[in-house]
Amino acid sequence: MNRPARALIDLSALRHNHALARRHHGGRVLAVLKANAYGHGAVRCAQTLADEADGFAVAFLDEALALRDAGIRAPTLVLEGAFSIRELEAAHAHGLWVVVHHDDQIRMIEQAPVGLRDLHVWLKVDSGMRRAGFLPKTVRSAYARLAASAKVSRITLMSHFASADEPDAPMTREQLATFDAATAGLPGERSFSNSAGVLAWPEANRDWARTGILLYGAHPVPGLADELRPAMHLQSEVFAERMLDPGDVLGYGATFKAERRTRVGLVAMGYADGYPRAAATGTPVTVGGRPARTLGRVSMDMMTIDLSDLPGEGIGSPVELWGAQVPVNAVAQHAGTIAYELLCNVKRVPLIYTDSPSPI
Repeated sequence: MNRPARALIDLSALRHNHALARRHHGGRVLAVLKANAYGHGAVRCAQTLADEADGFAVAFLDEALALRDAGIRAPTLVLEGAFSIRELEAAHAHGLWVVVHHDDQIRMIEQAPVGLRDLHVWLKVDSGMRRAGFLPKTVRSAYARLAASAKVSRITLMSHFASADEPDAPMTREQLATFDAATAGLPGERSFSNSAGVLAWPEANRDWARTGILLYGAHPVPGLADELRPAMHLQSEVFAERMLDPGDVLGYGATFKAERRTRVGLVAMGYADGYPRAAATGTPVTVGGRPARTLGRVSMDMMTIDLSDLPGEGIGSPVELWGAQVPVNAVAQHAGTIAYELLCNVKRVPLIYTDSPSPI
């Protein structure tokens, strides 16, 4: 392939971030690989962490089966749970753990064939997020039904934070108190902390953490010291350039108007590759390792950047869109979104894997 756009995936950074999560949490950690490992390639990330992770978590059954088909046998939790008895049977056949977060999923277990036994269920408590899970007053009855079903051999109690990425958010402490009260005296392990919980809320540590975004090196909590290393380095090159005179406009919508003579570089990267169309003029990039900025609107297959203050850089110069030099969180801020969305949206560009700690 001659088009220079690519996403370089540093597997050593993935291992570093996972080890950091385990040190911060102190207990067992499920590495979250949903959405193709946040755009990093779920199978390859699972293979990289196979000897280190306590298990994995995915969103839905097909994501889990793709790991099993690739030979990944580690414990794997299906976070959305089963959508039908047939899915429940498939999860059981492949030794998957399933979340149960509403009554219909309990009924599936109760109505499943007698031969379906020894399920490991993660019973989800709605501790305040109000998205999914059993209300505190119904948790004990849900637990009792699962225990009485003769299909479940192990129940882990879990919940999910709404605002753990906001330091000192009172809601986080309220959720912890609600969860602990709702599950008091019930047998089983507990799981609460997501990435933000692991890094910012040590009092939330229970038996299991479920870490996603921190594995990939995007810090979930603004303002905390960053020990994480980015796993994805989105890269391309300048493949053409032109000059704008003062008053010239550039790109779709003519949103950029030159105030001085401006040297523009054309970069092989666009929103069809996953770079955000909403990224405004001034979004940071680097060219040959030197800071630069975007100009005008991002197009489907290409984008424009400012080379005016970069003598010596031009056609063939390497461009980092995010990675070690340009934090993905900074790009997300300029685009009015979050790093999760940017990473999950990466597509069409090849994923190139490396074990180098300094891939750029």
